[in-house]
Amino acid sequence: MPSHVFKDYNVEVKKFSFAKYLSDQPTRVSPWASKDQNLGLRICQTLGDRETNLAYFFRFSLYFSITPSLMREATYSTLRLGLYEPLKETFGAKDPAHTPLWKKLCSGAIAGAIGSAIACPTDVIKIRLMSIPSGNRWEYRHTLHAFQAIVSNEGIRGLWTGVSATVKRSALVSATAVSSYDHAKHTILNAELLGEGPLLHIVASSIAGFVTNCVTSPIDMVRTRYMNQKKDHNKKPVLYRGTIDCIMKTVRKEGLFGLYKGFIPNWTRTGTHTVVTFFVFEQLRVFVGMEPI
Repeated sequence: MPSHVFKDYNVEVKKFSFAKYLSDQPTRVSPWASKDQNLGLRICQTLGDRETNLAYFFRFSLYFSITPSLMREATYSTLRLGLYEPLKETFGAKDPAHTPLWKKLCSGAIAGAIGSAIACPTDVIKIRLMSIPSGNRWEYRHTLHAFQAIVSNEGIRGLWTGVSATVKRSALVSATAVSSYDHAKHTILNAELLGEGPLLHIVASSIAGFVTNCVTSPIDMVRTRYMNQKKDHNKKPVLYRGTIDCIMKTVRKEGLFGLYKGFIPNWTRTGTHTVVTFFVFEQLRVFVGMEPI
């Protein structure tokens, strides 16, 4: 839900009416939308029923981009976690309990950069499917249609829009998330505060989630804005020429804290994702007979 919705209707969540917002907008009935989507919008606009609003919101807003999100995680997370330890060993790390932090940072950054470069098309699709419809038209029916439309309108390079910002962000995410989890975990183990097990994994991954969000929030905001901007008839971005240009314009117009817009919801997502990722990762390692990270 865009921030301006809550600005326009500054009320408690329990009093918020999705139908009220929709009724103030032009009817968004589109040839690209399914019959269920068009019907759902009309019902919300006409009836204003709270249960209908929530059902429509959860069905068509919160999970509309779940397919490319799963595709991205299947490629990006697999690569960044799978490459981390081989890269760490390449840097000469032999003792997991006493590996220098810089080796962990370098290994995490390289693994994240490789994974994100390969998974960038799914990232572009995910962000565009999550965006608010343009005018009275949904641009994409589903994930496959988004792939086809982008290649048709922008060329194959359109799938790698913002790849520079994406790689930088993912390098930062992996360099902070994986390495901070690894470092926090072994620091706790070396201090004998906790033993190897689920509780240690949750504590260490919670620390990693907070550190990651502090470091990556600015680049995450810049990446989203850059990927989601319109392009002119020459298929060139309209608002921002690149990552640095986006940062400079944001700071100039919104101040330094403009780079940290959405910090709390982003932390909610990042923290939860980090805890689940490393907890499941450690349990899977145990399940297949591998040593903990």
